[in-house]
Amino acid sequence: MTLSMDEIINAICLHTAQRKQVKPADVQVELSWDEDTGYTGEVWVSGRNMYLVESNIIEAILLYMHTEYGVRAFREDVTLDLDEEIIAYVAS
Repeated sequence: MTLSMDEIINAICLHTAQRKQVKPADVQVELSWDEDTGYTGEVWVSGRNMYLVESNIIEAILLYMHTEYGVRAFREDVTLDLDEEIIAYVAS
């Protein structure tokens, strides 16, 4: 299964909202890729920002896959890739 960048952002919003006990609409996310740091994200919630590394992004994707699709995936099943945008491949 392939997740678009929008779905990855939704996954991060849902995961962050659950952890911070806010509404998903109150979470803003910006994803990026850099040769030195790899896949990262910046999240803004309640006037504060947090930085995410690849493992944080994958953790959010795993939760999203389970809650939205009923798919039980593991870390080694998720691969992030960069095409025109960041996408995730999830082996199921």
